Amino acid sequence: MNQLITEGNGSKLSFFDPVHNGNFIAAKRVPQQNLSIPRFDYDKAITSLTAEPPSWPEPTHGISELRLAIRYQPQKSILKYAADMATLTLDITDYPGEWLLDLPMLKQTYEQWSEQTQALLTSSPRNKYSHDFLEKIGNLDPFDVADEEILAQLSQEYTELLHTFRYQLGLSVIQPGRFILPAELVGAPILEFFPFPNLTKIDGNEYQNARDDSFIGMLRARFIEYKEEVVKKFYHQHFMRFDRQIVLADCLTPLNACSENSGPESFDDLQLAIDMILESYSYGKSGLFSRLFSPKIDKLLFAATKADHVTAEQHAPMVSLLNQLIYQSKHNINFEAIEMKTLAIASVKSTNSGKSFHNGQQVSVIQGHRLKNTLDKETVEKITLFPGSVPEKLPQKEFWQESAFNFINFSPMSGMTKHEALPHIRMDQVLQFLLADKML
Repeated sequence: MNQLITEGNGSKLSFFDPVHNGNFIAAKRVPQQNLSIPRFDYDKAITSLTAEPPSWPEPTHGISELRLAIRYQPQKSILKYAADMATLTLDITDYPGEWLLDLPMLKQTYEQWSEQTQALLTSSPRNKYSHDFLEKIGNLDPFDVADEEILAQLSQEYTELLHTFRYQLGLSVIQPGRFILPAELVGAPILEFFPFPNLTKIDGNEYQNARDDSFIGMLRARFIEYKEEVVKKFYHQHFMRFDRQIVLADCLTPLNACSENSGPESFDDLQLAIDMILESYSYGKSGLFSRLFSPKIDKLLFAATKADHVTAEQHAPMVSLLNQLIYQSKHNINFEAIEMKTLAIASVKSTNSGKSFHNGQQVSVIQGHRLKNTLDKETVEKITLFPGSVPEKLPQKEFWQESAFNFINFSPMSGMTKHEALPHIRMDQVLQFLLADKML
């Protein structure tokens, strides 16, 4: 949005054909059509980025939307015979990426989901944190009359585990996604369920005939209700309107995690998360996504984020690595209906690149203000470094033993102003892929 509304005032969109060819006129914000969806607070975000000192905006915790009107001169389409100017209306919908991983739950029974989740909880690195939780559930008789206080307490413990997995271990497979980003569902009983271990050892008839007020009966009912009333409704209400979609993937955090001896697991978890998402995005006639929602998405962009956290020559390996993650299970997925692209991007660039000398040799480096958390306060220090090389292929076991990374967090650059384009990496190519064919 920033690049479009500031075009002509410092923006650099040379790879965006409507700008490059001179038929882009202007863009402005206009009132959104859906009044029941919160408006994305663009002004507050820009204020944070352009303050002195600058700071990153607060992350979004739910769905939000913006609408832009883009004026352009038609050059190739039939519109050029009807008017000198045309307007493209662009709705941008933002929602937590964690919610994407709820879609595969729609084709699972409660037993299947519990079995899958138990396998994750009993594997490294999750098993170090989940042992006590699983032991508490194991002490429950699934057919006893449920105590709602116990259900609420164990649901809270499971939610805390998910927070640990996501924010402390940097893992990607977090289900249900609404447990860590509940938005308007904070405190709702529909979020009070959890996986029940060893369900496959229970007699099938007993399980199917379990009373509604038993532990297993209530957990199963809430799981089903969550799928129908939360997951399915979200996709029905929003995905049916989408033409284009962007999936952001952070490959650097799992690579960085190898220094904490959890790199392989963290990276495997990212691959599993992408596989789960892609399996759901099977747009062929037999795909779950098409059967449930009949989406009209025809372009899907996978963006390897934080391109400004590595040197320029590492961008190609970032793309290659993400492509390997995407196509690992391609033989199971039908992408005939959509066009895909992978880019290494930074929507707001926070570093500068340059050259330095080390042991008499010239090396590429990045320079920025390192973001550090000390005593619950954020501090910054100027730093110049070579963060490490990104592997072009999926890492093997020995890779983690030999390699070290230093992908650190940076503060936004100082000196940015509200009415100028923010520094970026390849946002013009993002716009070219997503919008250029709509502005011919």
